[in-house]
Amino acid sequence: MDPLLDVKDLSVAFHQAGRTTLAVDRISFSVKKGETVALVGESGSGKSVTALSVMKLLPYPAASHPSGRIQFEGQDLLELREQDIRHIRGNRISIIFQEPMTSLNPLHTIEKQIGEALLLHQGLAGAPARSRTLELLTQVGIPDPEARLKSYPHQLSGGQRQRVMIAMALANEPDLLIADEPTTALDVTVQAQILKLLKDLQQRLGMAMLFITHDLGIVRRLADTVCVMKDGKIVEQGPVEDVFTGPQHPYTKALLAAEPKPDPAPLRPEEPMVVEARDLKVWFPIKRGVLRKVVGHIKAVDGVDVAVRKGETLGIVGESGSGKTTLGLAIMRLISSQGPIIFLGKTIAGLKFKEMLPIRHSMQIVFQDPYGSLSPRMSVSDIVEEGLWVHHPKMSEDERQKRVVRALRDVGLDPETRFRYPHEFSGGQRQRIAIARAVVLEPTFIVLDEPTSALDMLIQAQMVDLLRDLQKRLNLTYLFISHDLRVVAALASRLMVMRNGKVVEEGPARELFANPKSDYTRALFAAAFNIEAAPTGVVAQ
Repeated sequence: MDPLLDVKDLSVAFHQAGRTTLAVDRISFSVKKGETVALVGESGSGKSVTALSVMKLLPYPAASHPSGRIQFEGQDLLELREQDIRHIRGNRISIIFQEPMTSLNPLHTIEKQIGEALLLHQGLAGAPARSRTLELLTQVGIPDPEARLKSYPHQLSGGQRQRVMIAMALANEPDLLIADEPTTALDVTVQAQILKLLKDLQQRLGMAMLFITHDLGIVRRLADTVCVMKDGKIVEQGPVEDVFTGPQHPYTKALLAAEPKPDPAPLRPEEPMVVEARDLKVWFPIKRGVLRKVVGHIKAVDGVDVAVRKGETLGIVGESGSGKTTLGLAIMRLISSQGPIIFLGKTIAGLKFKEMLPIRHSMQIVFQDPYGSLSPRMSVSDIVEEGLWVHHPKMSEDERQKRVVRALRDVGLDPETRFRYPHEFSGGQRQRIAIARAVVLEPTFIVLDEPTSALDMLIQAQMVDLLRDLQKRLNLTYLFISHDLRVVAALASRLMVMRNGKVVEEGPARELFANPKSDYTRALFAAAFNIEAAPTGVVAQ
């Protein structure tokens, strides 16, 4: 069978300030109709750049192709004019981007954004477009899809935004779907649903997939062929089973061996309480009519109790929209809430901005979407240093720079890159910058909102080790929000399972993993461990 997509000897170079950087170096691979090819490798290895090259979405002429061709059904995409590639892009070849918040238009509703793809390529508008949009939102697991049609991206959770991106990509039933970390922001139950949906669509439509991921469990479950990338080159490729059972390249072997070690912080019942909240509520009003009358509430967090002692890690898990991130934001006093919040013995609920400012250096947060939380107009040095300017204004310039360099080294970034800007880094590297910005202030308490979701397996394991090391060395306290139960098991002392704004189950993490009481918790664990093996010594099933 002739390949649907045939990439031969492809190189990608970036030109900036008189300097040329080779991001992809003479790679070759092909994707047949109905086949799934996975590109795996560490952050910055060239996976996403390869995908963007296929779609001709790189910033030309800043980016160029010194060598190679990309043939789609025998037609070289690199030679097509922009007006010609538009008939293929979004129609016959679609892409799901890694960071939905930056890919969705913040000024347009969900209905309008999905409808745009339907109108452009199929001429659908009005009632038929609305019906198709509802069908797509239902397929990708958006709850109450009709109510979400008029929602804007900022009104959805991270996982829900990613599902909207998947719906847009599947709208025109493409021949080739390029999926760039499409399940990164999704909880394990929805991840399983999405992977099943993609496989079902693939079988029904004969659709081919180029799947970019750092999750080797997904690769083994979904892909037919795997290409392992490092430093812009494909170091190994072949059938998934062959590569996984008999890896040849040292990097492939290291990648398959990488896994966070399950060594969570111990429970410390004798230590003082760092954060405590009782009957915490975050209700968002639903307003309708000309007078915008309140007709109900979305109960994002509904009567939750939280208690974290010094040196412990409270892991919070649950599906997208369960209230995990909202709970973290409420405890940080970044959104309004009801109920007492006590931080280091002081009640902070109700404090105004200026009253909270002296406390901020002791409580930091790492957000889920690093691209949205890092200023594109500031260099990495300025981003990491900003907190020192605010909270330690008398610190010398030399000391500030030393602290910035140390923080970047702690998270595995070369300090020499600190004068670059966020867009010059990969998704995983941007997340490390966000973690450096938090730890540079040496806080007491850190809310970690999916801090490892954008990281490849090797770096993820290193980051878990780093967070654990920082916790032991600085006696840090973490509130760890994640859908990756393997990572949660490696870090969490206690575990809290949330659903629909309420706590379903909580207790010591080891006990909960070994013996979940509720049906929902059991379903959550089952979905996770069907995708990848349970953490050694943590789950006894």
